Amino acid sequence: MGPDADLELRAEIAVDRWFFQIQGHEEAKKAVAALDPASSTAHLLTARLAYSRLLFGRDPRADDRAVAEAEYSAAAESGDEKQRGWAEYHWGVLLDNIDEDTAGALPRYEIALEIATKSGDDYFESYIIRHLAHLKEPAEATALLRRSLHLRGALGARPQTIAAQAALAEDLPEDDPERAELVQISRAGARELRIGWLLSDS
Repeated sequence: MGPDADLELRAEIAVDRWFFQIQGHEEAKKAVAALDPASSTAHLLTARLAYSRLLFGRDPRADDRAVAEAEYSAAAESGDEKQRGWAEYHWGVLLDNIDEDTAGALPRYEIALEIATKSGDDYFESYIIRHLAHLKEPAEATALLRRSLHLRGALGARPQTIAAQAALAEDLPEDDPERAELVQISRAGARELRIGWLLSDS
């Protein structure tokens, strides 16, 4: 692994830490700034930072919405199929969560899911189907959320598994015993790992 790969990995970890814990924004910003700005990773992470400021309402900038879309578009055109998939997915999330444009988000999710399925990337699939779920009928939505949880659990992706537990709990009826159990388990895990956006909903 060369120095560029080390810098990219460091930046990816810093952005993920910021996103999950809502702490360390300056460190994440500096790590991304250290990358080659023309690289697909820099495009994707720059977009994720802009999106996250909008999502969390943490000092959003006037141009964050435009920057996020432009950078996702650039990452999608990088020529790397897996990077294209992640860019399409995150672009869909931007449209879905910030613009509330589910019609625009759906084809982005579908492109990403096709790429994840073709490459056999269960981790990536778990992200996409979790966001696709709320666009489906209730029974299919629950099945997708449950599959996302099982995929993440099988991979040992603990923060993502906790997030999937919380998402499935929210989908289940309030009187469902499984819901109560998932809420208890996911909140305990969120406190231990300091997953800020889950704790804010507790």
